[in-house]
Amino acid sequence: MYYDEDLVLCGASSYTKKFYFNEDFEIVPKAVKDELKIMCVLFTEDVGGTIQLVYDENGNLEIVVDKEEDDILYDEIGSALKVKEMQREKKELFESLETFYKVMIDPS
Repeated sequence: MYYDEDLVLCGASSYTKKFYFNEDFEIVPKAVKDELKIMCVLFTEDVGGTIQLVYDENGNLEIVVDKEEDDILYDEIGSALKVKEMQREKKELFESLETFYKVMIDPS
């Protein structure tokens, strides 16, 4: 399986109150999926908007956040702080997921 553009691993939305996990990654252990779900849902509950964990074309995992244009409840400052906190606290998880992607999904 080769992807030449960004690939969403998972995401959550405060607008739809839903969590999404890409079926291409079904072999990811349940404990990891659960941790990602908790992390993403808590993010949207805390600051609003949407969050996605996305692999770029090089297999690097990025945190992408967004909000609807008219969302006055979205916490822009809280969002930036929360992303930095996640990058720091979940560094090992993200590195493991990047390695997983490079070995199992796109070993080119």
